[in-house]
Amino acid sequence: MPSLSKSGCPASRGGAAALALEKLRCHAEPEVGFMRTAQGMLPAYNVQTAVDAEHGLIVAQKVSDEPADNRSLLPMAEAAQAALQGTGSALHVVADGGYSNGEQAAACESQGIVPHIPAKRGVNTQGAKLFDRTAFRYQEQSNTMLCPAGHSLRSNGRNGRALVYLARPEVCGACALKPQCTSSRRRIVHRHVHEAALQRMHQRATPAIMQLRRRTVEYPFALLKYAILGHPRFLLRGLEGARCEVALAVMAYNLKRMLNLMGGAALQTALQTT
Repeated sequence: MPSLSKSGCPASRGGAAALALEKLRCHAEPEVGFMRTAQGMLPAYNVQTAVDAEHGLIVAQKVSDEPADNRSLLPMAEAAQAALQGTGSALHVVADGGYSNGEQAAACESQGIVPHIPAKRGVNTQGAKLFDRTAFRYQEQSNTMLCPAGHSLRSNGRNGRALVYLARPEVCGACALKPQCTSSRRRIVHRHVHEAALQRMHQRATPAIMQLRRRTVEYPFALLKYAILGHPRFLLRGLEGARCEVALAVMAYNLKRMLNLMGGAALQTALQTT
């Protein structure tokens, strides 16, 4: 039976390699979190890249411990905008639905950044039995929702990220469409605080623009993982170690990409003059 050290791990029996293996067994990666991957829930870091669609260069990158992407739209768009400053035109940002965030989409628009992202919506648990919220039209001037029967639902304030609109019970009770609308005394509809920004970014996310996203970002990301890093795992421990590896990999990718675009002599001259 192995003896235990004060840390609760088997005591080392000599050698630097044995000590290193003991440390790996006893002390888990301190900053890593479990994230959903193709192989299931695994300890991982979240790597973000922003790629220039014209030249295929990675203009911004980030490594974080956040398990989801929906809080990365604004910071990655701002980083790309800073890297490409001086272009003289609005920056168009294309991302998948994991980046859907109404508040950040509105913030992007206020800074001259135009997001093209499919909006993620809640699921209608009643299926086709009841009217979906999309059947209700927002009336901007009166800040009301118009139901399919032509009645108005008035705002009842805010609940988190949603504005709540309530119908009058007496109106719903006398409505011929009530069986198709609600089984409660009255219908309640929620509208995202930044619904307008969500709708705009969703409308911009056309099939053609989403194909452009796949062609632009997926190939450089695959090269980073399998050609430059050599495998989809980090060698250094800790968040700063992972960030260091990604920064070096991105630098190597961009140098190789610029070599292909410019040729060796022109790239050497450009590097010497910057």
